[in-house]
Amino acid sequence: MTLILGVDGGGSKTRAVVTDDSGVIRGEGQAGCGNHQTSGIDAALAEIRAAAEQAVHEAGAAPDEIAAVCYGLAGADRPADFAVLRPALASLPYRNWDVVCDTMTGLRTGSPDGIGVVLVCGSGTNAAGRNARGETIQTGGFGYLYGDAAGGSHMAEETFRAAVRSWELREIPSRLTQDVPAWYGFETMEQLVNDWLDRGIYHVSSDLTLVLHRAGEAGDELAVRLLRSAGRELGLAAASVILRLGGFAAFGSRPIPIVLTGSVLQKGRSPHLLGALEETLRDRAGAPFELVIPKIEPVFGAVLLAMDRLGFRAPQDALQRWASESPR
Repeated sequence: MTLILGVDGGGSKTRAVVTDDSGVIRGEGQAGCGNHQTSGIDAALAEIRAAAEQAVHEAGAAPDEIAAVCYGLAGADRPADFAVLRPALASLPYRNWDVVCDTMTGLRTGSPDGIGVVLVCGSGTNAAGRNARGETIQTGGFGYLYGDAAGGSHMAEETFRAAVRSWELREIPSRLTQDVPAWYGFETMEQLVNDWLDRGIYHVSSDLTLVLHRAGEAGDELAVRLLRSAGRELGLAAASVILRLGGFAAFGSRPIPIVLTGSVLQKGRSPHLLGALEETLRDRAGAPFELVIPKIEPVFGAVLLAMDRLGFRAPQDALQRWASESPR
């Protein structure tokens, strides 16, 4: 029996899964933040080590019995990041391993050969891709100053701004002027604005995007506009990845899979956002594509990349099992 370890290290938690070569889950582990940009390399490495050790121990295995490991880590964006991560990960007791950005594990969850484009839209946003020649590129992921204009945090801020502007008659009428204060326990925008200004509050949490989605579902014109704006930005990012990697011809003969990951895309699924994404991508990239919403967790993308490293192909029934199971 060959054992494979996949690790998904994010900003809030790190997950690890050990499977055998038939895809049966043998062990799981979970720990804290695995993003070195957030907590520093020593703290991140400790969480990665803890999650991996839990999974390997539960599998009843020793580290030298793990045939391949893939670490898919948030914050593994640039050569400077890998210069920090590789020496640190080399200190862990696994002999055959690789580290990739978590965008690549996300891509692998929706692409059978790891070729295509991945769009991330959770609290933040990112886009990346891999063409048929194995070349990779990343667009965005570094915040508003560096060109990003989507992601839950950005959308929440735009939602609050829109509610304020509509209340002050600087925007069209919108139900956001009722829904936003109600979300925070106020009866009116005036009460909310005065309370927050008195307390010096100038930031909103990304969960306000839930209010935006509900207003969009109800057909609110201003909410629909904001959702379409986010979709357009995501479409521009996906088109950027395709064009920077050589256009459609560089991806092979089939439509390019556009893998959608992150809570805004996987759970929100706003038809206004997705419609604008598709329209923009068609206009800018000029390439056939298909939107793919993965059914498996990102940690299984890491498992699949580790299997790829060994030359294994996960059985179809394993993918179906993983789709119905979430790591603890």
